[in-house]
Amino acid sequence: MRGPIQGMPTVGSGSYREDDVQFLLRSVDIEVTGVEEKERLIQTRQKHYSEMISQEQAPTPEHQQLYERALAYNGQRMAEDVQALAQALDRECHGPQIVLVSFVRAGLPLGVLLGRALRDLGRQVFHYGISIIRDRGIDQLALKTIIEAHGAQSIVFVDGWTGKGAISAEVQRSLAQDPRFSGPSRLVVLADPCGRAWLAASAEDWVIPSGILGATVSGLVSRSIWPSEAGLHGCVVYDHLQAHDVTRPFVDRIDGLRRQLPAVTTAQPWSADQAGQLQAAAGQAIDGLAARFAVSNFNRIKPGIAEATRAVMRRVPDHVLVRDKRDSDVQLLLHLTERAGVPVEQVGAALGPYRAATIIRSLS
Repeated sequence: MRGPIQGMPTVGSGSYREDDVQFLLRSVDIEVTGVEEKERLIQTRQKHYSEMISQEQAPTPEHQQLYERALAYNGQRMAEDVQALAQALDRECHGPQIVLVSFVRAGLPLGVLLGRALRDLGRQVFHYGISIIRDRGIDQLALKTIIEAHGAQSIVFVDGWTGKGAISAEVQRSLAQDPRFSGPSRLVVLADPCGRAWLAASAEDWVIPSGILGATVSGLVSRSIWPSEAGLHGCVVYDHLQAHDVTRPFVDRIDGLRRQLPAVTTAQPWSADQAGQLQAAAGQAIDGLAARFAVSNFNRIKPGIAEATRAVMRRVPDHVLVRDKRDSDVQLLLHLTERAGVPVEQVGAALGPYRAATIIRSLS
């Protein structure tokens, strides 16, 4: 499933199989910034988040156990959702090939799984991992390279989930002036509680197993880094985490479950009414959080289980809210907040379509 793009200095396929994905990212050396200092620089607008990175540590034994539990509980659901999305893409994409363009990192596991499922359906698939950065858009050199190899008409963008819809907005903004992309931006995700994706398996906020870990389930690469000079966006390759890498076992586990499934009902793009209802409910919940915590910069609000969890791991959290503390899907989040000494409040229906949210501490 790798494409014919050769001769570019990239990180290859990370720790994925070479036929599963080709990264259009270059390896960079970058000084590590502490979490609190990084947060201060972001909030005082001295640096963009994509210009810094903090050290990524190996998951603790407790963290790894919670990942294993999420995989045991929700692996079957993920396999079913991958099958539904693949069948929908097979129906919606009419050209001779499908070009999956996954956003690093959250889109990578889904993109690899979709590629395998589509190939089982007899489709010719190419799969690339590229960078998209909030406020700065898609890596245009990477996208240009893909279009030169395959054209634009068969491209489908892949991410893991939506939170507030920031990445969906970046896709639309990046492509708005490009006549080769007409109609709605084709962004595919597993979970879309805010109704901003073109195609999603569901609108439910649930704990996606690959959303619990970082590099160790995403090819051992960091999130993408803004280039200091012209060229592809960058990333750090985390060789020090090799002993903890579950990238291939995770994909093989979900793919094996999918292969045992009978035909399932395919997913459908949201209707205008469905998208509108989801967007309104999500917006109301986010506005409520902003009002309660006096947040003027909405980037400090991280709604959804995956975003809330990652914010506790990577940022400086101030408050964490959950719909129900007994919910099995928020147990990793509760474990991380206990270790970090962050208060957790159970707020029920106030979160709207979300089951969790994190408010980033103001350091500016």
